[in-house]
Amino acid sequence: MKFGGTSVGSLDRIRNVAKRCLATQQAGNDVVVIVSAMSGETNRLLGLAHEVAKVPDAREMDAIAATGEQVAAALTAIAIQAEGGQARSLLGHQVKILTDGAFTKARIKTIEGSKIFETVEKGQIAVVAGFQGVDEHGDITTLGRGGSDTTAVAVAAAIGASACEIFTDVDGVYTTDPNICPSARKVPRISYEEMLELASLGAKVLQIRSVEIAMKYNVPVHVRSSFSDAQGTWVTGEDKSLEDVVVAGVAYDKNEARVHLVGVEDKPGVVAGIFGSIADKNISVDMIIQNVSLHPPGASGLPRADVTFTVTKADLARVKPFIEEIARSVGAREARYDEDIVKVSIVGLGMRSHAGVAARMFRILADEGINIQAIATSEIKISCLVAQKYTELAVRALHEGFGLSKGPSQPPAPPA
Repeated sequence: MKFGGTSVGSLDRIRNVAKRCLATQQAGNDVVVIVSAMSGETNRLLGLAHEVAKVPDAREMDAIAATGEQVAAALTAIAIQAEGGQARSLLGHQVKILTDGAFTKARIKTIEGSKIFETVEKGQIAVVAGFQGVDEHGDITTLGRGGSDTTAVAVAAAIGASACEIFTDVDGVYTTDPNICPSARKVPRISYEEMLELASLGAKVLQIRSVEIAMKYNVPVHVRSSFSDAQGTWVTGEDKSLEDVVVAGVAYDKNEARVHLVGVEDKPGVVAGIFGSIADKNISVDMIIQNVSLHPPGASGLPRADVTFTVTKADLARVKPFIEEIARSVGAREARYDEDIVKVSIVGLGMRSHAGVAARMFRILADEGINIQAIATSEIKISCLVAQKYTELAVRALHEGFGLSKGPSQPPAPPA
């Protein structure tokens, strides 16, 4: 059972978590609880570090940030004890969750489950601090934003749990963002692959790495509300019923920025040079488009091409200084930037076996007067880059156009 920051955001909510954990134990289950820091606490702690130094040391940042989960774990264990139960809090180095040494974004290598088994065998509820681990040198590490989800699924896999319940402030996975589209509905079941795509495309219900681990080790994940007993959404392996759904959800991501290199020399090795330089800076690129430029050939007599790609808005600030250098080195006439864009995507296992899904998506957007600036596809997703002002219109139109407000979508009509 994993409880996020809002679920443990106050003492009353921690008491509510304690009651839920005890009820689950009293139903005959061995219970392991993963907790995040109380909502706002991690930001407060990191804010203090930034007040002391402009660029704080990453190792010390992790030592500070990990205390948020330490407090939440101990308070939750105390609350369970106050309700008449038995509980024991365990920190990352006690479990032991061994990670690599990449401070602030560590990855889990192994989990030693003996302390957890020892705790539950005594009839105690094990309360594990999420988001943290320890590297081979004994230094505290943290797993990056949303890392408590990763902790929960990894622990569930390591101890062979029958399920991993992710309790949050929403009651499941929806066909799209209900704040944008009131007709969005809760999905009772979704595949790991679909959830992975939705998480990577902007849906914030589950952290991407947690879904990757769940899929790798086949851990059933139940996303549900910590404020009600209603069933949420099960994230599981695919089956025939899931493949019958053409489109499972619509996602959007406003965190995209576009870089446009105009009039690049069109010859072998130029594109490799551009993206090799970007990769050397550890910056991930999403959509890439290359097309013939209308600019006349340069002094070399070579034809010209335009190269467009997207990065996150956070990475754009880092990439701009050396994009200008790259542009000069490949003979580009200029570099342009655009942050007023949004990536809108549809996701569904059924796309593998139904033709015409892309044509239908493009027609829906065209009927709303929305121009598509770039397209990216995979087996089970189609993403379009559009102007940010059309975000809500595009999401609603696609949601309605694929019949998501009415239940599982039907196979699309063949393109005209």
